[in-house]
Formats: sequence, C-alpha cells, structure tokens
Amino acid sequence: MTQQTTIQNENLAQLSAQGVSVWLDDLSRERIESGNLADLVATRSVVGVTTNPSIFQAALSKGHAYDAQVRELAASGADVDATILAVTTDDVRAACDVLAPVYEASGGVDGRVSIEVDPRLAHATDATVTQAIELWKIVDRPNLFIKIPATVAGLPAIARVIGEGISVNVTLIFSVERYERVIEAYLDGLTAAKSAGHDLSSIHSVASFFVSRVDSEIDARLEAVGTDAALALRGKAGVANARLAYAAYRKAFESGARFEQLAEAGARPQRALWASTG
Repeated sequence: MTQQTTIQNENLAQLSAQGVSVWLDDLSRERIESGNLADLVATRSVVGVTTNPSIFQAALSKGHAYDAQVRELAASGADVDATILAVTTDDVRAACDVLAPVYEASGGVDGRVSIEVDPRLAHATDATVTQAIELWKIVDRPNLFIKIPATVAGLPAIARVIGEGISVNVTLIFSVERYERVIEAYLDGLTAAKSAGHDLSSIHSVASFFVSRVDSEIDARLEAVGTDAALALRGKAGVANARLAYAAYRKAFESGARFEQLAEAGARPQRALWASTG
C-alpha cells in the first residue's frame, strides 16, 4: 500500500497561517460519508462548517443518501418537522465528529459546526430559546454552535441561550448598530452564565457579519443613481461596513472594561465571522 501525501491548498494555508479560520458554508450526508468533508479539512484548511435550512433543502433534494432514513421515519409515523429534525441533527452530529480533532487541537476555538434554529421562530424569543436548548441536547457535541438570527427578538434569546452555557453563532448581522447590540447580548449572556456557575471558558460564540449582501443592496442603489461618482463606489460598501464592525469588536473585546472582568473568569471574545456568499 502506498502512503498518500496530504497537500494543502497554498492560498488557504497562508490565510489560515495568518489566523483566519476557513469555514465551509455547506453540508450534506454525501459530503460526510464520501470523505469529502474530511478531505476539505485535510487539504483546504477548513476548520468549521455552517448550515441553514436552505443548505439542507438542497442536500435532501439531490441523490438518495437520505432515502432509507426518511422511509424509516415515515414508517414510524414521524411528520415532516420531526423527519427534518432527525435528518439534520444526525448530519450535524456526524460533521462535529469529523471536526472533533480540530476542536481538540485548537482548544475549542475551531472545529465547530453550526445548526440553525427554525427561521419561523426568528421573531419569537421564548420559542427560539426552547429550540436552541433542544438542538443542543439532541446533537450532544461540545463543538456545536446553535445559530440564532440577530433579530430584535433574537437578541434576548442569544443572551439567554449563552446564559445556559450553550455556544452560539449569531447570524444575519448587517449593520454596525445591530452588531453592537449583539456584543451586548453576548456579554449579558456571559454574565448570566457566570452567575449560574457555568465554566465561561467552555462557552464560545461567533458573530456572522454579512459582507457581500451589503454590497448587493448598496450597489443596486448606486446603479439606480447612475452617475460616474455613484458607480465608482460599487463593491466598496461591504468592506467599509466590515471595517467599522471590526472597530466595534476591538473596542468591546480589546479595551472594554466589561469584557475584561469576564475574561478574568475565563470568558473568550466573541469572534467575528465575515460571511460572504457568491
């Protein structure tokens, strides 16, 4: 048997060496069972995976990887919601296991997989908290992130879920003002977790700040204006917005007195995740 040599993608390896964590915005059972996810970890510096209902919808609509489980669940009387819950949590648990060595090697910083609460709960705080706790228990892996949107109702849910000692990926952040409120929710959650006796060092969070979607919206408006000056600004708003968000991050986590006190108890900064879609 010949020994295979793992060759890392040079560009992604350099990015990783600079401290950037590369995440895959996709997951499917085929990707897991074929070994493709493990290969991306080995050769493409992937150290995290994020999912959402649209990603799972695409996975379920292709191929036959889920056929046997869906038939079994249907035979047992499971409805559509119960079936989707079982299928998605199984995939996320398996992905957590693939990334477990990364999680352990990085001290829990990387090797994370996200699963999103039902988007239909985006404006229901209590229901979001209930499902977040349920998902955390079902997947039952320490390297899980529960993804919660940064809606007005989502902000207190984020604080309460973190207060339960659960790691959270806050998603759908577009403005710096909302991002600042997400940071406050994180700090509120850590404060509650500390009071409840949770180990703050085990609680992780990322804030998914969207970049390309800001450009998509702003560019359309610039094109509607149509002047040379307006058109010259296309493709710049997203990065400019992200720079302001990073300044807010540094203010809160590098010089903020409130986080400094929590850090003394083991708390970690809420990492910024720059989300960009094609």
